[in-house]
Amino acid sequence: MKIDKESLKKIAHLARLEIKPEEEEGILKSMDSVLTWMEQLDEVDTDGVEPLTHILSEVNNWREDVGVNTMTREDALANAPAKNASYIMVPKVIE
Repeated sequence: MKIDKESLKKIAHLARLEIKPEEEEGILKSMDSVLTWMEQLDEVDTDGVEPLTHILSEVNNWREDVGVNTMTREDALANAPAKNASYIMVPKVIE
């Protein structure tokens, strides 16, 4: 499918885009390459292929949400750039 300048202007109007005259040729080439690629998809034989709603058939295995301490306070403070005896110090963000 080939898009001419009139079709481009109509598409631009429907999409509420302002296209400058010097941009038209580049956009036409870009749209033409996209439509050529889309036409290649028409060549694929999809007979007997069922439509998909999801790519994978796996189901989530939900686990119980249980809080667990995996890091001690000392380990967390050891990695902090600024700290006092018990807490990580952060910059003030609200005046």
